Amino acid sequence: MPTPGHILVVCTGNICRSPMGQGLLAHALQAQPEPLRSLKVISAGVAAHTGEPISENSVVALRKVGIDISHLHSQGLTQKMLDDALVVFGMTESHRSIIRARARPVPEHLYLFRDFLPPPASKEIGDPYGGPLKLYESVRDEMVEAVPAIVAFLKTLVEGRKA
Repeated sequence: MPTPGHILVVCTGNICRSPMGQGLLAHALQAQPEPLRSLKVISAGVAAHTGEPISENSVVALRKVGIDISHLHSQGLTQKMLDDALVVFGMTESHRSIIRARARPVPEHLYLFRDFLPPPASKEIGDPYGGPLKLYESVRDEMVEAVPAIVAFLKTLVEGRKA
């Protein structure tokens, strides 16, 4: 079976939310059987300056749950990243709208990170940039809540590609 592509997590600057989402999803997929375990997770920002370090509070918030993202650096979103993605997850409706406006073609599987949670769960994850560690921990926890539903969705998506 050909490689199904990567999972792409998108936010604004690629220094807070999307690197945390990348770390959390990659960690969760390591506990899954193949082919999910081999899916690569990357992140990018719609307004990122390439090469910026990940915010210290994002690193600390994930370190507290045993995940190290300190090696990551920001990168700007490219059409190639979108073209090669199995699925794309934005943090807010504005991220999804920007991708829809810029991408040609628009990715077939474009969702918000929390789209698969049942109502009344909020679908958007706010930007903690510049806030205290507690805010970053809250954002991390919003993502953790969504990860099982994302993994379940990815299972159906990858199974559907095998058929």
